[in-house]
Amino acid sequence: MFTSLNAATAYSAARTAVAPGQPAPAVQALSNAAEDFAAQMGKVDQVATGAMTGQVETHRLVQTIAEAEMAMETVVAIRDKVVEAYQEILRMPV
Repeated sequence: MFTSLNAATAYSAARTAVAPGQPAPAVQALSNAAEDFAAQMGKVDQVATGAMTGQVETHRLVQTIAEAEMAMETVVAIRDKVVEAYQEILRMPV
């Protein structure tokens, strides 16, 4: 038999499962990776500006661009895997 007290207790127990709080570890890792990528691209902008004004050596500019290229390739590979997984889900029979 359900009573309002039982319903309130069940709601209280289930509320923590759906309440916003700490994101899942995978979501947090992806968020951190996106922030790192944005920081890397910002670093490239700063170094490129410094190289144009003569404040940064050319060697450092080339090194920073190579790091940014590697970061971009990683982001593109992750995006490709996500799109591939999404397309696989779309192909699943209902």
